[in-house]
Amino acid sequence: MNPQAIKHLERFFKGLGNRRRLAIIKILAQEREMSVADISRYINLSFTSTSKHLRILHQLDILDRRQESLTVYYRLANPLPPTLKQLIPTISNSRE
Repeated sequence: MNPQAIKHLERFFKGLGNRRRLAIIKILAQEREMSVADISRYINLSFTSTSKHLRILHQLDILDRRQESLTVYYRLANPLPPTLKQLIPTISNSRE
């Protein structure tokens, strides 16, 4: 594996290495699409902090987003990164 691919994997797994971000992935795997406000209520975190987590996941190409007026909606990316695609069943079945 070349150094650039290793660096990409490191960044990817650091992005997943947070329970709030894993909770976001879990709920979006079940609900398809949600607003930032709905996600923040689900993970019990402020709107601002939730937005930061969503931005990280979006930058990693894990989430897609769309804006409707002032409301931003997020959903899992299509296509999902192959590594995440394999992890979704494990994340979805977690109890947290």
